[in-house]
Amino acid sequence: MAASAASTGWTDSTPPVGYLSRKALPIKRQDAEPLTREDVQFDLLLHIFSDNNAVFTNPTPGPGPSSNKSTKVSFAELYISALYNSSKCSKVLREKMAETPAFAEEFAKISLLTNVGRINTTMAFFPEMKTALRTYHPVPSLQKTNGNAQDAPRIKNCLKAALLPSEVKIAPPSSPDEILERQPLASVHFDGVLNFLDLFLPNRGFISADRARAFLWLAYYYLESSGGYNPFGDEFTRKYPDKAPLLRQMTEQRRRSENVDTSEEMVWGKKMSAQRNAFLQKLVNSLDDEKKSRPPLPPPTIKGFVQVNESNLRRRRLPPEENGSAFMYYVPQVEAHHNADDSKKEAWHIVTTTDPLADSDDDLEHADEHVRLDYSKAEFGFSDIR
Repeated sequence: MAASAASTGWTDSTPPVGYLSRKALPIKRQDAEPLTREDVQFDLLLHIFSDNNAVFTNPTPGPGPSSNKSTKVSFAELYISALYNSSKCSKVLREKMAETPAFAEEFAKISLLTNVGRINTTMAFFPEMKTALRTYHPVPSLQKTNGNAQDAPRIKNCLKAALLPSEVKIAPPSSPDEILERQPLASVHFDGVLNFLDLFLPNRGFISADRARAFLWLAYYYLESSGGYNPFGDEFTRKYPDKAPLLRQMTEQRRRSENVDTSEEMVWGKKMSAQRNAFLQKLVNSLDDEKKSRPPLPPPTIKGFVQVNESNLRRRRLPPEENGSAFMYYVPQVEAHHNADDSKKEAWHIVTTTDPLADSDDDLEHADEHVRLDYSKAEFGFSDIR
């Protein structure tokens, strides 16, 4: 493959894998800002869903939006049938898809962008959305049938519930990361210079028709047969069976001719943006009027408590006859200071008149305060304690 890269336009100057982070994959726009054809890569989706090769096996043939009831269908019919037969597809959405095939195709294109992560769960596509968790975005190129395109979370739930009979008991991969972990497409089919999700990014510079062909080739490779004839192959894939078709870089002239918004689409996008802004302004005004007309709330009360008058918390002053003497902390009285001669006389008296070994239970005729008390034998009454 490297030998033929120079002659086919797939040179070493090809930028490295563009899908480096999940944060760089989703489309990021402000609320009410339209998604252009460049944002959604309209030409890529057009080539994918306009391919009429009925080479895919429909696992759920029968009633549905497609008129083709055979077992072999195109990719567009296969994808629309999967959405239609999802257990999370509402009855209203099924009826709309069956009545208006053009709406079914537009809804499938938006669902594919949600499937690969270009549209994340913060986006919605109807202007009367009130939640602040999502942003509204008109998609002029994919909303020409005036159908309700739902919002991204509902689309994602519909995709997750679109299971094959063999996948009901075994959870299939539900995110691009899980799919890439099971099948390293970059190293197997693109020699590591391109990732599967790069097919949907606008900054890689590959021709939209070539990217659509590579996508359909991969879908057939994994859904139908990994060996033998692949109807979406080219000379390179026939020479290297496991390699995806080659992608050609766009010239500047080709770049200016792809994903160009029409004047009608730009007018409709501005109209829907103005309608969204008017709806938000009306919503804000109604909320303000509701606040002004609402009666004031009563002061909050807690069950089990009563309002306490602040004056009741003040200390009640007792009358003089009830007040009595003010409480004072006990401060032992200090005897008057004796001079040195008095202290000597007192010490001499104690030494000469008392027996330090005498007990209080002895019958001492002249016992005084210096007699040692035996507290273990003493009995006191509560009335003796002051």
